[in-house]
Amino acid sequence: MVDDTDLNRLRGLSAPAASAEAKARALSLAMQAFEEAGEKNRAAAKGTSPTSRLTGQMRKLWSEMMQKKLLATPALAGLVALPVAGYVTFSLLNEQTSPFGFGRETADGPAGEVRQTANRPVEEKLDVEADRGLVLAEPEAAPKPEAFAPPSPSAPATMATRDRAAGGAAASKRLAEQAPAYAPSDMPMPSQEDRDRFEAFKTNPVRSALEDPVSTFSIDVDTASYSFVRRSLKDGFLPQADTVRVEEMVNYFPYDWKGPDSAAVPFNSTVTVMPTPWNGQTKLMHVAIKGYDVKPAEQPRANLVFLLDVSGSMNAPDKLPLLQSAFRLLVNKLNPEDTVSIVTYAGNAGTVLEPTKASEREKILQAIDTLTPGGTTAGEAGLKEAYRLAQKSFVKDGVNRVMLATDGDFNVGQTDDADLKRMIEEKRESGVFLSVFGFGRGNLNDRMMQTIAQNGNGTAAYIDTLAEAEKVLVQDASSTLFTIAKDVKIQVEFNPAAVSEYRLIGYETRALNREDFNNDRVDAGEIGSGHSVTAIYEITPKGAPQQIDDLRYGQAAVNNPGGIANADEYAFVKIRYKLPDEDVSKLITTPVTEVNEVASFDAASTDQRFSVAVAAFGQKLRGTDQTHAFGYDRILEIAAAARGSDPFGYRSEFLSLVRLASALEGGKR
Repeated sequence: MVDDTDLNRLRGLSAPAASAEAKARALSLAMQAFEEAGEKNRAAAKGTSPTSRLTGQMRKLWSEMMQKKLLATPALAGLVALPVAGYVTFSLLNEQTSPFGFGRETADGPAGEVRQTANRPVEEKLDVEADRGLVLAEPEAAPKPEAFAPPSPSAPATMATRDRAAGGAAASKRLAEQAPAYAPSDMPMPSQEDRDRFEAFKTNPVRSALEDPVSTFSIDVDTASYSFVRRSLKDGFLPQADTVRVEEMVNYFPYDWKGPDSAAVPFNSTVTVMPTPWNGQTKLMHVAIKGYDVKPAEQPRANLVFLLDVSGSMNAPDKLPLLQSAFRLLVNKLNPEDTVSIVTYAGNAGTVLEPTKASEREKILQAIDTLTPGGTTAGEAGLKEAYRLAQKSFVKDGVNRVMLATDGDFNVGQTDDADLKRMIEEKRESGVFLSVFGFGRGNLNDRMMQTIAQNGNGTAAYIDTLAEAEKVLVQDASSTLFTIAKDVKIQVEFNPAAVSEYRLIGYETRALNREDFNNDRVDAGEIGSGHSVTAIYEITPKGAPQQIDDLRYGQAAVNNPGGIANADEYAFVKIRYKLPDEDVSKLITTPVTEVNEVASFDAASTDQRFSVAVAAFGQKLRGTDQTHAFGYDRILEIAAAARGSDPFGYRSEFLSLVRLASALEGGKR
């Protein structure tokens, strides 16, 4: 370090004349210092050096030089300042630019910076308009301990977006090219915030058959909940209660219920009463519906519009790439005379492919393969364009359907669920239906998906793997695409002389008012070709211990069963539906008596027992009181004994999920 003696000697010297050689030598030394500083800075970033930041070191050195009045000799100070200034400049740039393209991790950075929070992946922060180039983060919850992950494959796009906003693209690009590639173990990664949105709902309560004897709900053939629950368990954590819709878990599996003989009556119902495996005092009333299976030769022509989300947040392996693979499978399943159109949406909506015959498969597949992610999510504009194309190629007496594939919600244009619902309701009156397919995690708006699918006369599915895509779009293609009945509602009236209490297992988000059953203007669920639908009630027979006290003044009729018509019935089941091209509903009724009862649970069919095991599992994941003491080992035992024919391995996979859930709860039985 320079001391006072050296300074006094330097003050007496005359300034040397500057030369080109000296300047070149100084510049060379400065560049060498830059390289050494870069190496040290990279080592520090990896966490291998405890030294202070380079800018801190340089400020300390400069301060000491200033205190020693080195500037008293201007020429010499200039020579020393050249490498120091370069050194500081290089260090400042490195401080402000991460090798991953992040902005500085501050809450109050300048405009144009991407504000990175501790628990949200960068690519999810950048579902933004290209002309804005930034997004401001709202306050975040603490990160979940299991959610640490390596940088997303979308990091290059993220860096480019930030550079444009900050106006320093060239400098940042050079620095990024020089930066080392970090392995996941080199530094802690930001954890993934759970921004998936599901509708919150309460589990159906036990109801008194005397006070409230009628139960009404809409049919549901969606399967999204089961896929999401499966992904949660395989990712190593128990699903949140509101992600578990028991009816969707039960209806995920194909069942061999007895179907109708012709399309004139589009489905057949089978009702069975059996003992409840988790409660010796109650019984289960199992209602199974099977839709008519349209043969390939009878299938009408399909006019399909693929509405595909290509916004920036779709830049992940389980999002756009999986979506592309999934829709390739569907294209290969279509008949040559079917029609396909493709609309994409990000910051704006655009038509990628005008209506094209499925016989031109290569043209359709090429359009799918060329999709790339980027921009915001203008879903409303995409929906309008998709419906326009569907009307343009409308097939009378055929299938006209928009197939929306997305990872999240709409953030440009009309974004309110209620407004979207109204728009979808208007469009379905034209004969164009809507199905929704969710992809990925972290940004999934299941609530919106359910809303628009239910009101668009379509289904909602969640595709987390290519195997699931094959199930939904290939194995179940007929039921996914070809509707055989719409606005299907169920109403069950329980006989208080035979049943004191009941509760519907699942269907909480599908409940209807009693008067809605006969109102043909009220929308309800759809059944596709070959679809199977199951609903299960837990009932308390009259005389068994009950949870709700009887009314003091309501017993006259119950105590005189001879005065009640059809007193031997447990319940009366009514199903109302419309044919796809009709507006007036038809009615099917089924009385439930001892003829429908089996003596023991084991006497029920394989499919019935397996569906009950799935219902028990769903209730346990939701924390339903009635199954609190019913162990995973018993669920596993029932499901394994009722696995039956399992050509695609769906039931075997279910057994593994039960084992996973048991392990995640610490082996609780």
